[in-house]
Amino acid sequence: MTENAGDILKRGKEAAARRILFLPHAVSQMNAPERMISSREVRAVIFHGVVIEDYPDDMRGHSCLMLGRGDGGRPIHVVCAPKSDYLAVITAYLPNPEQWEPDWQTRKEK
Repeated sequence: MTENAGDILKRGKEAAARRILFLPHAVSQMNAPERMISSREVRAVIFHGVVIEDYPDDMRGHSCLMLGRGDGGRPIHVVCAPKSDYLAVITAYLPNPEQWEPDWQTRKEK
């Protein structure tokens, strides 16, 4: 993990401890019938997952892609951005095995 990734992980957990805001896109992705990702699962990713990609120049502000495990051990990706008084959950989804290596942390070569 890079120094920036460690920093965003720390800031993300601190922001999430204050408040977590699920943006509309995240809610629609979480509620897709083929996903049904609960807010509890997203919280588990935020507090126990790992940063796998760091986006310091994201137009929404410094954000990151996290990997964690949900119910039954299923892998879940969460994109989130720490703000001063909350953590914005931008999206949450189940990684596609056609796009990700079996570790769910490495994108497959195109």
